[in-house]
Amino acid sequence: MTVGVALNASDAPNQVDATVELAKEAAAAGLRSAWFGQTFGADSPQLAALVGREVPGLHVGTSAVPIFGRHPLLVSSQAQTAQAATHGRYHLGLALGTKPLTETGFGLPYERPIARLREFLTALRQLTEHGTADFEGELLTARTPLPARVPGAEGGVPLLVAAMGPQALRASGELADGILPYLAGPRALADHIVPALTRAAEAAGRPAPRVVALVFGVVTDDADAVRAEALERLAFYEQFPSYARVIELSGARRAADVAVIGDERTVEAEVRRYRDAGATEVVFAGTETAGDAGRRRTWDLLGDLAAR
Repeated sequence: MTVGVALNASDAPNQVDATVELAKEAAAAGLRSAWFGQTFGADSPQLAALVGREVPGLHVGTSAVPIFGRHPLLVSSQAQTAQAATHGRYHLGLALGTKPLTETGFGLPYERPIARLREFLTALRQLTEHGTADFEGELLTARTPLPARVPGAEGGVPLLVAAMGPQALRASGELADGILPYLAGPRALADHIVPALTRAAEAAGRPAPRVVALVFGVVTDDADAVRAEALERLAFYEQFPSYARVIELSGARRAADVAVIGDERTVEAEVRRYRDAGATEVVFAGTETAGDAGRRRTWDLLGDLAAR
């Protein structure tokens, strides 16, 4: 099982420089992958390309780029460029986004997200695998009157979706290479997410999908203090139905209840629970909340688990 970390240096004087240094530290600790969120700030595919170029051997990915406000032709160009820069170590994560952020930020109606996801993945797969597209759907068109291949990106780009709901899981199983669930505990994974995803992939004749479980997790001796901070920090997600549902399916009441917080033995046991629930990869987020010492302690444990 691969173990990775989500990197967030948005508070640094120079986010790119700080992220590269964090990635080097993560790789030195034995972590296998680094992932970058997408908001309205730094461009995550560019950040991943830079980090992957600067830190050889480390896999890099976005988790995840919203499909509203973007077009498959442009996302394909970004992804293929990152894949060439990293010599095959880039993984593209896509997301449906949310109605409030989509309509407020882009001024676009948040309509038919699953249909858009299906069309987006179909066109994007053509582009990343073949360098051409001839797709016309109900919601978007993607054609290539000029070549869309980036030399050095042969072999395609792994396509993952931040999917947790039934329809998104079905579309991801049929059209993507895996998923990137966040705040989905082992119970939700084992009982709801992994079975639905696997059934969809099998029905479509696709290989077993990846399940990259993003977990808010910290190794600490002061679990109460870290949990209190997580409670405040993760409350943002509770307002969105998709997260509220998966938190409930995990047997939790608040988002922070799904966080993995405790000493080395506690965190290791929880990582193994995710593996047993069907996660093929576990990625820890939120380690910046523990300070430098807490981050290093967390990464040392995760690196040890990755080595085993």
